[in-house]
Amino acid sequence: MSATESAPAPQRVAIVGAGMVGLATAWFLQERGVEVTVLDRTGVAAGASWGNAGWLTPGITTPLPEPAVLRYGLRAVLSPSSPVYVPPRADPRLLRFLAGFTRHSTAAKWRTAMRAYIPMNRRAFEAFDALGAGGVAAMTHEAKSFIAAYRTEAERSVLLDELAHIHAAGQEIEFDVLTGAEAREVEPSLSENIGAAIRLHGQRFINPGEYVHSLAGSVRARGASLVTGADVVDVRDEGTGVRVVTSAGADERYDAVVLATGTWLGELGRRFGVRTVVQAGRGYSFSVKMEHVPSGPVYFPAQRVACTPLGDRLRVAGMMEFRSAEAPLDRRRILAIAEAARPLLRGADLDGRVDEWVGSRPCTPDGLPLIGATRSSRVFAAGGHGMWGITLGPLTGSLLAEEMTTGRRPTELQPFNPLR
Repeated sequence: MSATESAPAPQRVAIVGAGMVGLATAWFLQERGVEVTVLDRTGVAAGASWGNAGWLTPGITTPLPEPAVLRYGLRAVLSPSSPVYVPPRADPRLLRFLAGFTRHSTAAKWRTAMRAYIPMNRRAFEAFDALGAGGVAAMTHEAKSFIAAYRTEAERSVLLDELAHIHAAGQEIEFDVLTGAEAREVEPSLSENIGAAIRLHGQRFINPGEYVHSLAGSVRARGASLVTGADVVDVRDEGTGVRVVTSAGADERYDAVVLATGTWLGELGRRFGVRTVVQAGRGYSFSVKMEHVPSGPVYFPAQRVACTPLGDRLRVAGMMEFRSAEAPLDRRRILAIAEAARPLLRGADLDGRVDEWVGSRPCTPDGLPLIGATRSSRVFAAGGHGMWGITLGPLTGSLLAEEMTTGRRPTELQPFNPLR
């Protein structure tokens, strides 16, 4: 059955993928009375949902392809210490992704993609608030201070320009322009090397691993089956239902299936018309002790290093490494992040790192996620959010659940057609 034909509202749905997007979709389907089974080949939050920075920042959620990316140059992206890294021996699939990414890194295409994000960004917090009101115990924390810090005013001008473009596109965000001394007064963990800063208002943050596990607990408590170690190898639309087969031999039939497999979305989605390359944009992180744990997120945009307070430690994250999701953790990336942050943070034990981690953000060439019905009206895609799967995951789940149960596509999802 094609996506243009109507199918009855599903009563039993399988969600493939137990990250933020998949679990949020499960939760909001449950709100609409749907029986849900969640399948994941590893476990809850095993991919990009665990070790990321945990920022909920709709104010600066923008398309990843942008003109500034092109200014890095070939020499920079081939350097292991570069914030954006491409291995010198790229495979044909990665080269296809990079060609598309480059085509979309223009001002005109950025503006078009930004207009697609704005309606989602405006509603992002409403979905988190619904989860909290519905019993998800983990908290979202107001970012009482959210500092983007720079060595110089010249470096800061890049983000000021971006904020101006965001505002011109129709998205509101409040911020203050600070000197280095003013920034240190707000956030004493910044070093004397910081000479300029911007303080963003109205953003939040979470402990992503804790939050996604709490969301899984809520989904399970409301009656869902959550099966880990379930590697889904086949999904077939049989005309009156969808058959889901795992590598262990499990074979079940459902009314509909949601593919929320992140970087691996194309593996199951291709036969249903999902042709967009979903490339692993790998990020790295670790946690360190601090003399003074910041009261909110700290961002060093010039170095592409993101810091988030998690209890008595600071999570330090960075890198956009375009390579295979299965490649092992590369310690050169960890060291590059630590050395980039060292002169900018005061009182950080960057040599006492714990929880070193790499995870794969699912990136698309045009910077837009893939959300909605595929060529089959019983098979739905939910992925490709790049760096914004945590911020937009709950709203994605809410809107997709609406589409699946009503047959009507919410206007916010129109630009994210998986078949584009």
